[in-house]
Amino acid sequence: MATESTPAPHPRPRPAIDAALARCLVDTQFPHWAELPLKLLDPAGSDHVIYRLGEELSLRLPRHADAVGQARKEARWLPRLAPHLPLAVPEPVGVGEPGLGYPWAWAVSRWLEGEVATPEALGDSPRAAVRLAEFLAALQKCTPDAAEAAPEDVRADTLADRDRDTRDAIGEVADVFDAEAMTTLWDAALSAPGWDRAAVWCHGDLHTGNLLTVDGHLSAVIDFGELGVGDPACDLTIAFTLMSPGSRSVFRDALGVDDATWTRGRGWALATGLNAYTTYAAENPRVAAQTTRQITAALTG
Repeated sequence: MATESTPAPHPRPRPAIDAALARCLVDTQFPHWAELPLKLLDPAGSDHVIYRLGEELSLRLPRHADAVGQARKEARWLPRLAPHLPLAVPEPVGVGEPGLGYPWAWAVSRWLEGEVATPEALGDSPRAAVRLAEFLAALQKCTPDAAEAAPEDVRADTLADRDRDTRDAIGEVADVFDAEAMTTLWDAALSAPGWDRAAVWCHGDLHTGNLLTVDGHLSAVIDFGELGVGDPACDLTIAFTLMSPGSRSVFRDALGVDDATWTRGRGWALATGLNAYTTYAAENPRVAAQTTRQITAALTG
């Protein structure tokens, strides 16, 4: 609570992003694409404003400071990882610079066709569960190549990093979800044995909104802004955002997840679900429904 000696924090500024700005950024920095039409993708993600540029390209402009850095990270790492992965991932073709009053780097990538995955379409699909397990297994087998990376570039977050925010969120939603059950799960996740093998590549934000489908089948994984090297438990969140209990079991078996890692994964699903719920649910019924499902599934296991 703010006091007279502790001013209330101001929200982080968000630059105004519209088609005129996007057009000028493209035309001034990539004049060879100046003739290509722009079309706003709506609804876009919570972190970026996305435009389709012509038929083959897309622009991603960060909305806020927490999303800064994704353009350069994807441009650096995805071309190295993509050849080893069984699903398509974004193909960076350019990184735009700050300009015209817009303060951050932004990305140009190849357009990926597809529909956003949904639990209704794929939640009961053992095939989709196995396909995701294969994707994560392949990602984890990629050499981290940490000697080339600045530690801050690819260090994955840990559960402990989210402890305070998660406990605060549990208190905030205690009238909606079972606070005692959430606290018990969170304590179990934090106290579970940690990842004791070499750090591996993790997507870091694997939920339904970052999966694309074509003709009802998984086709691509997108939005690698949280890409990092660390404990792969964070990527188990997809089991609790997309899958039914039956396909979740298939996914776990296919990936060979031990009990401790599964418990940490449930903790990740709880923490990220709470973060999204407390941030967006009040203004976005779609996010409210998705995160309620995620939190409930994490508690169920």
